[in-house]
Amino acid sequence: MNRWTEGSVPGQQGRTVVITGGNTGLGFEAARVLAQAGAAIVLACRDPARGAAAAARIRVTAPGARVDLVHLDLASLASVREAADQLRASYPVIDLLINNAGGVNPRYQRTEDGFERTLATNHLGPFALTGLVLDRLLPVPGSRVVTVSSIGHRRGVINFDDLQAEQGYRFQPAYFQSKLANLLFTCELQARLAAAGAATIAVAAHPGNARTEFGRDMSRAARIAMSPRLSALTWWLMQSPRVGALATVRAATDPDTRGGDYYGPPGRAQFTGYPVRVESSARSHDTAVARRLWQESERLTGVTYPIGAVQPSGG
Repeated sequence: MNRWTEGSVPGQQGRTVVITGGNTGLGFEAARVLAQAGAAIVLACRDPARGAAAAARIRVTAPGARVDLVHLDLASLASVREAADQLRASYPVIDLLINNAGGVNPRYQRTEDGFERTLATNHLGPFALTGLVLDRLLPVPGSRVVTVSSIGHRRGVINFDDLQAEQGYRFQPAYFQSKLANLLFTCELQARLAAAGAATIAVAAHPGNARTEFGRDMSRAARIAMSPRLSALTWWLMQSPRVGALATVRAATDPDTRGGDYYGPPGRAQFTGYPVRVESSARSHDTAVARRLWQESERLTGVTYPIGAVQPSGG
């Protein structure tokens, strides 16, 4: 089987791609590859200065590429709504929405909306943004919503009794819960899109273990393991953002992708390697949990989608 590389990406001319967190790491690499393939890129970033610097770097590697910026802080529903309004005003159609941005917080933090910050950044913000711009994707043949999860989702559990970790916070369970939420969201969104007969599909990806700025808030041992200086020793455990981002790019562009597909590195551990179709955990396919999480996410964000719920089959 031929491995999926940057050279595997089909032409993206005429396509508009919105990618959250595209100023650094995996998001930047995905944006760069898509721009080089001909797509118009919209970097939705929290830091305008870093976003502008990333846009300039992309234009160097993809001369003539259109790279726009939108300010977006996924931990703020007000910012999500402002960004969605700007996107809707500027782009009549969106071909790809890539929910890439994410984070983890070593200490408990609440957002201005009262949400635990990891859940807000990794799930509730992307849920709201997708719902607010989905009508720009629905009529577009080949349009996709790509959500970036993690192999850590395997250890995730959705704690509906304490979704905001008010009864005690540990950063790893909070992160794993949010990454499981990404896949449950993809599962339920795809079911709703299919039931509506939409042209859009929902897919997911994970980068394996990639050396990115994501680890800057992790333990000292984790930061050491992620250091590029140790790549000769940790090649089996960690890979570059350039390779890690290819799972996202494949989910976004592989013409053989089907709704609900999930891409990541091969093998049992899925730590490193060029992306293939992989399986997510059994919990990520629990339709009852996915539906309940969707309903709770609508309640918390105040965002409802322009597609209806899946009707249960009779029997």
